[in-house]
Amino acid sequence: MSELRDQLRATFRWIGDRTDPDYRADVTGWWRDPQVVQQIGAALAGLFSDERPTVVLGTQSRGSLLGVLVAQHLGVGFAEVRKDPGPSADSDAWWMISTVPDYRDRHLRLGLRRSLLTSGDSVLFVDDWVDTGAQSGACRSLVEMSGARWCGAAVIVDGLHEPGLRRTLRVRALLNIRDL
Repeated sequence: MSELRDQLRATFRWIGDRTDPDYRADVTGWWRDPQVVQQIGAALAGLFSDERPTVVLGTQSRGSLLGVLVAQHLGVGFAEVRKDPGPSADSDAWWMISTVPDYRDRHLRLGLRRSLLTSGDSVLFVDDWVDTGAQSGACRSLVEMSGARWCGAAVIVDGLHEPGLRRTLRVRALLNIRDL
C-alpha cells in the first residue's frame, strides 16, 4: 500500500500558483499510470475490508471510473449516480436530491435509478476526492431513500475540513490532502 501511496503522490500535481483563483488539483496522472490503475480498485476496497458491500456507488465521472474498478475487485455490481439526470420516460423512476454547496459553492442535482439499489443492499461509496462532503452526503441520503445500508466512503484523497463529517460519512482515504 505504501508503494501505491508513493505512486499517487508522484503522479499528482497542483496547477497554478496558490494565490491564483484557478489553483486546482490535477489527478490525470493517476489514470495514465498503469500501476495506479491496476492497484487502485483493490486499495480502495481494502479501506473497508471489515465490510461486505453488495454494490459500489459512485458519482459521474471519476466516482464511476473508480467505482467500477472497486466493484470488479469485490465481485459486486456498480450503481452510477448521475449529475443533473433526466428520466428517459415517465416510467423511469429515480431518487433525486440536491447537494449542499460543494467546493465551488454549487448545489448539484444528483439522481439514482431506483432499480439499482434495494433495501437489502450494503453500499460502499467511492470517489477520488472528498472536500466539503456535499456529494458523498447527498449519496448517503440516496442510499437511505432506497432503504439500503451505507458502509462508508472510500476515497483517494480526504480533504475534509470538518472532522464531524468524516465520522458521519465514515470516510476512509488512501491519502490526506496534507500528503500532497
